[in-house]
Amino acid sequence: MKNMKKWWPIFIVLLISSSGCSSGQNDTAKMSNERSVEMDSTQPSSGENTVLYSGTKENNDTKTGPTKIEVPANMVIYQADLRLRVKKFSQTVRSLEEKVVKYGGYIAESNVTKAGEEQVSGSIRIRIPQKHFQDFLHDAEGQAAEVMERNITGQDVTEEYVDLESRLKSKRVVEERLLTFMKGATKTEDLLKISADLATVQEEIETIEGKMKFLENQTSLSTVNISLYENKVIVPNIDKDKLNTWEKTKKQFMKSTNMLLGGLSGLVVFIIGNIPVLAIIFALGFLFFFIYKKRKSRNNQE
Repeated sequence: MKNMKKWWPIFIVLLISSSGCSSGQNDTAKMSNERSVEMDSTQPSSGENTVLYSGTKENNDTKTGPTKIEVPANMVIYQADLRLRVKKFSQTVRSLEEKVVKYGGYIAESNVTKAGEEQVSGSIRIRIPQKHFQDFLHDAEGQAAEVMERNITGQDVTEEYVDLESRLKSKRVVEERLLTFMKGATKTEDLLKISADLATVQEEIETIEGKMKFLENQTSLSTVNISLYENKVIVPNIDKDKLNTWEKTKKQFMKSTNMLLGGLSGLVVFIIGNIPVLAIIFALGFLFFFIYKKRKSRNNQE
């Protein structure tokens, strides 16, 4: 029993020292494992500096959260078609042009047609900012003597625009990845493949951006098609030309005189111009008459 009490402190000291050594070895092994893992993650698996490229697929180690899309206010394409009968066509057109300038719009197309003197018609295609769309319609209808037709349509393109915006953001992410792959690529075949995919993605981005700009333009500016008609009542005036008797008499007298003089002139020209022929005809006629008289006188004597 005394011997056990004597060796007990030595046994405790040995136990503590052995546990400390084992824990130190575990920590050292853990640190070496972490360092080896870190070295493996930063260095390529083979001796060459190669880039693993898989087209436009995402890297399994890259974790991206869901993209947030900001939904804009309702995007509506408004179009109005008006048929107006007006009293003064030219004055109405000038007034509409002034209203267009006032509201910050522009005239996209203008046509004027005249059917004789009694009817004037025309059409105007106007692009007006959407916030002034209703105000301009009221002003345009106020210029008319009668609103013959009024048609307003609205097309909501909010969903289409949001879809395009979402596709654009996805394509932007793919474009950034391809650019990153291109910077790290060393093989020619990898560069060619990445360049081809990048060109395709950039073309799709340009197409999407074009559609978005078109929708933005159509929704920011509304279209107003206005057809204008003016019917004039023309009161005929007294035709002074038809009542000018003295002038007409002088004109007819001169026509008759000219016709007579023209006939005499033609006769003189005919006679003088045909004297040789007329002389021969006259001589032959005189000869035949002389022979006839001579025979007649002879017959009377017998």
